Amino acid sequence: MTSTPHSTDIPADPIIDVRGAAFHYEDGTEALSRIDLAVRPGEFLALIGTNGSGKTTLSKCLNGILKVTSGTVTVDGRRIDRDTRTSELIASIGYVFQNPDHQLFNARIQDEIAYAPRNLGLDADEVDRRVREAARTAGIGEHLFDEHPFFQPKGMRQRVAIASILSLRPKIIIVDEPTTGQDYRQSMEVMHFLKDLNEQHGHTIIVITHDMDIVAEFAHRVVAMTAGRIIIDGPTRDVMSRPEDIARADLMPPVITQLAQSLGDLGVPGDVLDEDELVAAWASLTRRELSA
Repeated sequence: MTSTPHSTDIPADPIIDVRGAAFHYEDGTEALSRIDLAVRPGEFLALIGTNGSGKTTLSKCLNGILKVTSGTVTVDGRRIDRDTRTSELIASIGYVFQNPDHQLFNARIQDEIAYAPRNLGLDADEVDRRVREAARTAGIGEHLFDEHPFFQPKGMRQRVAIASILSLRPKIIIVDEPTTGQDYRQSMEVMHFLKDLNEQHGHTIIVITHDMDIVAEFAHRVVAMTAGRIIIDGPTRDVMSRPEDIARADLMPPVITQLAQSLGDLGVPGDVLDEDELVAAWASLTRRELSA
């Protein structure tokens, strides 16, 4: 059964603090408007919205790829401004692109994972330690170290991309559309890996997605965007129970949640997130009717 934590033990001070942020592209297009967002250490947050909603632009402002036009973005105590280089943020926040091929360029998996720590000027022993640690955490066997990353399935290429970020030991990891182009098994492997990074290794995870089943199963919190604005921000279970709000972002709750909500007149709660919860809710109603 899905259990979506409310993260009561997560520290209150935000590791990401966005206030009044706006972003305009050079042609004048307003991509973000009046964004306020605080993310606490240890959260697993889903940033959702349809194409053009602003979610990817916002995520790129968080790691310094883009700089906000106005307002402030502070990450791990460092305010990001026009003079901030992305290299100054690598120990705090890492970004995994939707297509891992956009960030893989070495001919060996080992060299791909080692590239960033080598650029930091770390000695060979420390680089080796980080490569093996990142590969182990990402589920990449050392027997693959000499393989070319582009000859691997997309799920493994994504793991290599994430391992190359992990070798920098960032506190926050943003993953853009981690399940796009993958089958169900591969999608679950990637999501359970991110869940493990969050729960076992303490990384703050932000997943950019429009897959509401993935959101319902893995995210603690949902932030929904449309037209460059945040229109929903709350615990996953609470957000999923408000289909009229989700519709404002041109999205719908998972099918199983919609089914539960259609049975509301029979007493089924509207915040069901998966099949096990629906079965349990129905069984509870049946027991009550039999004992009445």
